[in-house]
Amino acid sequence: MVFSKSFGYAVRGVLYIAIMNGDRKRIQLDEIAEKLTVPRFFLGKIMQKMVKEGILESGKGKYGGFSMNENTLKTTLIKLIEITGDKDEPDSCVLRFRKCNKLNPCPMHQETEVLRKEWNNLLQTTTLEILLANPNPNFIRSIATT
Repeated sequence: MVFSKSFGYAVRGVLYIAIMNGDRKRIQLDEIAEKLTVPRFFLGKIMQKMVKEGILESGKGKYGGFSMNENTLKTTLIKLIEITGDKDEPDSCVLRFRKCNKLNPCPMHQETEVLRKEWNNLLQTTTLEILLANPNPNFIRSIATT
């Protein structure tokens, strides 16, 4: 499964805020966009969706920016997928055949059903907190440029 840039920006943006949260109360959009090397305007739209869905808090003005709340670390990857619009139709064909289903399966239908269920389970059970628990010391470099 390949995710959109929106999903990648959402995950990276929220993780960056969570990592930097200990240093400051709020992280400004310009900093996030610069550190993640993503378009500011596009990231701003995504981050506002995160606020609207209750995953982040935001404030305006000189000391404004984005911050975590009680829901941030509990958020699952499937929730971010739903927010960014990446959720495939449950019965969509891996080969993108139009008439693939249980009654009329494509050549890969049976094999991919098992994988699809495992993949969905992983996305439903993986939270941002689990991602932050990554013991890799280079983890921050994998989401930001510095």
